[in-house]
Amino acid sequence: MPEFKETRSLIVKLLRNLGSKKEVEQYLKEFSTVEARKFAVVKVGGGVVRDDLDALASALSFLQRVGLYPIVIHGAGPQLNAALEAQGLASKWEAGFRVTDPETLQVARKVFQRVNLDLVNALEDLGTRATPIISGVFEAELLDEARYGLVGDITRLHLESIHASIERGALPILASLGETPDGQIVNINADVAANQLAEGVEPYKIVFLTPTGGIYDDKERVIPSINLSEDFDHLMSQPWLHSGMRVKLQEVHDLLMKLPYSSSVSITQPSQLAKELFTHYGSGTLIRRGERIICQRDFEGLDTQRIADLLASCFGRRLVDDYFTSKDFYRVYVTEGYRGVAILTCENGVPYLDKFGVTRKAQGEGLGRSLWLRMWQDNPALFWRARSTNPINPWYFQQAEGTYRSDPWTVFWYGIHQLDEAWRCVGHALGLPPTLVEHAVSEDDG
Repeated sequence: MPEFKETRSLIVKLLRNLGSKKEVEQYLKEFSTVEARKFAVVKVGGGVVRDDLDALASALSFLQRVGLYPIVIHGAGPQLNAALEAQGLASKWEAGFRVTDPETLQVARKVFQRVNLDLVNALEDLGTRATPIISGVFEAELLDEARYGLVGDITRLHLESIHASIERGALPILASLGETPDGQIVNINADVAANQLAEGVEPYKIVFLTPTGGIYDDKERVIPSINLSEDFDHLMSQPWLHSGMRVKLQEVHDLLMKLPYSSSVSITQPSQLAKELFTHYGSGTLIRRGERIICQRDFEGLDTQRIADLLASCFGRRLVDDYFTSKDFYRVYVTEGYRGVAILTCENGVPYLDKFGVTRKAQGEGLGRSLWLRMWQDNPALFWRARSTNPINPWYFQQAEGTYRSDPWTVFWYGIHQLDEAWRCVGHALGLPPTLVEHAVSEDDG
């Protein structure tokens, strides 16, 4: 036990190189409250095992050394393709499933066993205990023997071997093979197996480790977070979301709708797994069911005290006493959990972002991005100001099409293309009176 504590302390120090001390400790505290067997299901593609085994084993060992035990399930698609080709057997596909005749299944069993042991041995070489689980978890019936051959449709999960492995302090490493009640081994699509396993375990995290490391936008940038409640329909309607990612996003959506609200999906690369799990901004794409965003013209029916408390916690200063009665508000956006808010007025015919606040944890969940996206969709032109020392300014610069700095303020805007109009907006923003009182909020203020 002292050796474990010493190792955990060292790993925590290493994690702090990825994010702030507060971030790392927050996530360690979160994860430590989750039952060990419900921490995470990690799905690993066969290509990752083949091409990135060292990084994969290192990332999984990292988690085990801080006392976290993900359930790992892997595929072996590329390896099986190569093995079938080497034996002169053709790979046949039907509706996304590999048609599995007896000869293909015989090869598949050997390939899955070899790939499983490759990962287990790589973990053991790093001093990380791991249990190879080739079969015995997925009970299945034949999906459609005439069409797909020996392809299984999961009917029941047997989790005893997984639980026993975790209780022994070993990572369970699963292959996606199943058996019928009468003992026939069947091939199961690895993504399907991972999703079914997640439904049965109801983990806090579901992680898909892929070579691409996330879902990409129209500029080939990783989308850091997706709030399904707000972003799903918009993303699915975009022509730039290619077919593979469209199918993946639909699958993730359907999966999360069946899981507890606290569950989330991360898509990342093995080398970036620790950063994705232990920092607010992560490294891949974090997908949550998220929160609905309420939009209305005023504060009617909203809890203004909760909004005031949220903004005070974000800015460290209180709103002026007459804030909610002294302004002509244009639009108010607030997440249903009151963890993010955007307040707009209309100044000389152009929407002005008067306040934008999101709790730090909600930023890590992507609510800030979802709130901004909703606001951007509704308002084709917008301007706002922030103190030049505001730590969120680098993100504001990314959202803006133009900026002007005049200390202590920086003014940002987008959708304003005429120079004279931009100057009017800048002058107006710089001349607005402060709406936050100057003294800091004490700890008692929350």
